[in-house]
Amino acid sequence: MGLSRTLKETEPFNQLPDQVLAEISAAAVTEKYPPRCHIFNQHDPPSGYLYVIQEGQVEIVALTPGGVEMVVDCRTAGSCFGGTPVFTNEPYTAGARTVEKTLCSLIPQELVLKIARSFPQIAEHFNKSVYSRVRSLYSDLVSEHSQRALAQMEAYPFQKRLADIMTSPVETCSAETCVPELARRMTQKQIGAMLVCNNQQRLIGIISERDLISKVLTRESDDYEKITAREVMTPDPATMTPRTYMYEATSFLISHKIKHLPIIDEGKLVGIVSLQDLLKYRSQKSMLLISRARKAQSIEELAQVKLDITKIAKALISETRSHCETVEILSYIHHCILKRGYQLVQEKIQQQGLTQPDIRHCFIIMGSGGRKEMLLGPDQDHGFIFEDFPDCKLAEVNDYFVPFAEQLVEAYANIGYPRCNGKVMADNPLWRGRLTEWRARISDWINTPEPQKVRYSTIFFDFMPLVGDPSLCQDLRDIVHAKIRKFPLFLYHVMALDFKHKVPLGLLGRFTLDKDAKHQGQLSIKQNGSIFIVDCVRMFMLEKQADATTTIERLDKLVELRVLNQDTAEHLKAAFEAFTFLRLRNEIALAEQGKTPTHYLDPYALSKDEQDLLREAFRAASKLQDSAKRHFNVG
Repeated sequence: MGLSRTLKETEPFNQLPDQVLAEISAAAVTEKYPPRCHIFNQHDPPSGYLYVIQEGQVEIVALTPGGVEMVVDCRTAGSCFGGTPVFTNEPYTAGARTVEKTLCSLIPQELVLKIARSFPQIAEHFNKSVYSRVRSLYSDLVSEHSQRALAQMEAYPFQKRLADIMTSPVETCSAETCVPELARRMTQKQIGAMLVCNNQQRLIGIISERDLISKVLTRESDDYEKITAREVMTPDPATMTPRTYMYEATSFLISHKIKHLPIIDEGKLVGIVSLQDLLKYRSQKSMLLISRARKAQSIEELAQVKLDITKIAKALISETRSHCETVEILSYIHHCILKRGYQLVQEKIQQQGLTQPDIRHCFIIMGSGGRKEMLLGPDQDHGFIFEDFPDCKLAEVNDYFVPFAEQLVEAYANIGYPRCNGKVMADNPLWRGRLTEWRARISDWINTPEPQKVRYSTIFFDFMPLVGDPSLCQDLRDIVHAKIRKFPLFLYHVMALDFKHKVPLGLLGRFTLDKDAKHQGQLSIKQNGSIFIVDCVRMFMLEKQADATTTIERLDKLVELRVLNQDTAEHLKAAFEAFTFLRLRNEIALAEQGKTPTHYLDPYALSKDEQDLLREAFRAASKLQDSAKRHFNVG
């Protein structure tokens, strides 16, 4: 289909005369994009074009406060996207990612603005629809209004995801289905909404009971037989993925006054949830801290929020669910606190008269934070990635980011996140820099694998974006993969350092306890146990150039890549769960006693069954060590 013909069926261009459509068609640029391609990312500067989909499908994606990419809208053939910067010149408030092979026509910004001056309804349309559908879909998600609505609800389980409660399969209809048939099916199935799909079974709209009332029954005409789904549906409804947490979805539905939410997985419609479904899962036990974190007006308030994480952890660990999943939820809360702390420091430094340079940057967290495996007492592991700006801007960048990083580290320490003993923090010049500088730094670590550099790399390799442009984070990941492809022997050096440490079990199954005065009579569940699973799994992932966030997700990926068989992976998962449970329970007990949470404990203070569990977990970690040792040929 030609662009002129497409625009004749696309609002608001269908209101334009043929000669204007011809002018647009002549000026447009045609681009083809492969599946899963990011056309632009959230916070990218404007490309200078309005995008019109000729063929294919595009998801509008945004990062949640935890750094997870969430689908907030979906566009199909005939739809526009990327319109906000055309009229505002502001960065993109969300990214655009193709679902399948997609053909787009790119209309130059200058032409769109010129036409809008002659036809004001064009600007009016985009000011109304683009701002409401893209900006608010994401911005409202984390806005104070949204969080106030969430805070007014009773707390409900953190751990349930939409996949746990969604209705599947979904009732769908075509755009040509007549209204009487729609009403009959909705009554028969006792459902409050019908999803409208095209011939390729791609979601194009949603029809609720409210739509039928407001758009059909209020019409003066009583010729309902001729009214089709296309005429009454709400096009391009907001969607989420099956892995979205319930509290995120509930907050979104409440703030946008939506009652039904389609669930899309890799471009396919897999389910639907309603606000009523979500409200059924309210729970009196769990306390919601996210709202408090996001509304905090001071570092002192955030410090209190962090203290209260112990209450959440205690409630969650008492439930018979995955303890690794519990830690992922705790990490989400930590991420929210860290992000709000970042914002407060940013506001403070601006009040001091410092202006943020006009460069793309990304604040990353590393270690357990980057794996979403933070417990109660994580320390600080973070840094800055900058785009490759010219040297002439270096002084300007340092004048802002050096004091910013220093104040940020201080603020995090005051909130309750101890400084990293190895100084893996953004106030250390080693942990901030341009992509070019990061490339050189990583090359040095890999080409000269001295013990300290190897230790740095094991913390660094688990990084993820927290604030800023996430595409820089992906660029950095690509650099890591490229360097390891060029020098795979580096993995040998990493594992050789790891193998100097063994699990704390003697020949007869006796625990080997720490002799250092500070932890005498104890052992570290982290340094003597779970770290071996984390490190070995990470090395296999790096070798395969594969990406996944949590250790559990990485184990699943290694099964998919046939590095591990399913039985081995499940055994390692059970061991990692055991380490996580015992460590988290110990940290909760220490925190409730007013002590600093730590990964050290006395194994002989555990029950006999718990001691047996810990021994088996250590043996599983030891077997993985042996397997990795053979695989990487470490003598």
